[in-house]
Amino acid sequence: MPTPKALRPFAHREYRVLIAALAISIFGSGMWAVAMVYQVIRLGGGPLDLSLVAAAGSAGLVAFVLAGGIAADRIPQRRLIIAVEGANLAVIAAVSGLAIAGWLQLWHVAVASFVLGVGAAFFFPAYSAILPRILPAEDLLAANGMEGSMRPVLQQAAGPAVAGVLVAALSPSHAVTAVAACHLAAFAILNFLRSGKPGSPAPTLDGEVAAEGGGRRRPSFFRDLREGVAYTLGTPWLLWTLLWACISVLFLIGPIEVLLPFVVRDQLGGDSSMFGFLLAVMGVGAALGSLLTASFRLPRRYLTVMMVSWGAGSLPLAAIGVMDSFWAIGGALFVFGATGSVGMVIWGTLLQRRVPPHLLGRISSLDFFVSLALMPVSMALAGPAAEVLPIWLIFLVAGGVCPVMAVVALAAARMPRDEVAHPLDAAPEVERTTAAGD
Repeated sequence: MPTPKALRPFAHREYRVLIAALAISIFGSGMWAVAMVYQVIRLGGGPLDLSLVAAAGSAGLVAFVLAGGIAADRIPQRRLIIAVEGANLAVIAAVSGLAIAGWLQLWHVAVASFVLGVGAAFFFPAYSAILPRILPAEDLLAANGMEGSMRPVLQQAAGPAVAGVLVAALSPSHAVTAVAACHLAAFAILNFLRSGKPGSPAPTLDGEVAAEGGGRRRPSFFRDLREGVAYTLGTPWLLWTLLWACISVLFLIGPIEVLLPFVVRDQLGGDSSMFGFLLAVMGVGAALGSLLTASFRLPRRYLTVMMVSWGAGSLPLAAIGVMDSFWAIGGALFVFGATGSVGMVIWGTLLQRRVPPHLLGRISSLDFFVSLALMPVSMALAGPAAEVLPIWLIFLVAGGVCPVMAVVALAAARMPRDEVAHPLDAAPEVERTTAAGD
C-alpha cells in the first residue's frame, strides 16, 4: 500500500529528527505564551508591564528577521539551528532558576522575551532553507503542509492549554520550568542531525554553496533587497495585501496578546486555565481552517476570498469587550483563527504561483518582515491604551478597522479584476511567466 503523500517526508531520517525537534520547540513556545503572562502578573505587573514584556519579544523578532535570512545563507544551517535552540534553553532555564529562587524581576522576563524573539528570527529562515537539502523536491509541499498544520495545534492550542493548567495547579514558575524542559529535549534531538558532506559543490546540510574557482558566493544583500522592494511596490495585489497585514497586526495583536487575559479575569471571572483554553480554541480553529482550505481547489476568485476571509473573520473580535460568556468569546476566537488560516493558505499558494521564481525567497522574507513590523508597536500601545480607554472600545475599534481596510485593499488594488486576468487554474510555470510582467 503506497504511503499517503502527507507522510512521505517521514521516510527521510533527517526530516524525522528535524520535525520532532521543531514540534517540541513550538509546543514549548506555546506554553511560554501563557507562562510569561502569569509570571508577569505574579510579579505584580499590570497591562502596561505585560505590554512591555510582550513587545520585547516582538521587537527581537522584527529587528533581526532580515539578519536571520542572511545568516541562513551564510552560516551552516545545522549549526545555526542548534545554536538558537541552545540559546532558548539557556534563557528559559535562567528565568526558571530565578523564579524558583525568588529572585526573578520583570526586566528579567523582558530580556528573556527579547532573546526568544531574536532566536525565532534566526531559527525559522534556517529551518526553511534546510528543508530542500534534506528532502526531495516532491516531498517539500507535504513537509510545509505538516508544519503549517502542526503549528496551530501545538503552539496555539496544546501548549497554551497545558501551561494554563500548570499555572492554575502549581505556579507560573513550574510552567516556565516545563518550557525549559521542552527546549532541552529539542536541543538534544537536534544534535542528531547529520552534517553535509564536506567539499560538495552542491548545497549541503550546512547551507553553503560552492562558487566557481573554489570560493564562496556572497550575494549582495542590499541589491537583492532593493529588487524585492521594487517588485513589491510595482505589484498592487502584493503591496495592498502587505499594507492590510500591517494595519491588522497593529490593531489586533496587542488586544489579543495583552488585553485578553484581563478580559478573562474581569469579564468572565476566569483564571489562567480559561485563558489558555481560549487560545487553544483559536488554535483549533486555525488548524481546521488550514486543513479545510487545503482539501479543496484554489478558488477562482482567490484574492477576493482571501481578503473577505481576513476582513470578515476579524469582525467578531469587535464584540469581545462586551461578552460575558466563555462560549461567546471562544466562538469569536475560533472564527478568527479559522478564517485567518483560510487566508494564509491562499496567500502562501498565491506567492508560489504568481511571484517570479528568482524573487520568491526575497518576497517571502519581505512579507514576513512587513507583516510583523508593527507587532511590537501594537503590544507596546495596548497597555497604555487600556489605561485611558475602556477595553470594550479597544476591541470594538480593532475588530471594525480590519474589515473596512480589507474592502479598501480590494478596491485600491483592483483585486477582482486582477484575479480574473490572472487565473491560477493554469500550470504553475505559465503563471510565474505571466506574473513577471505584472
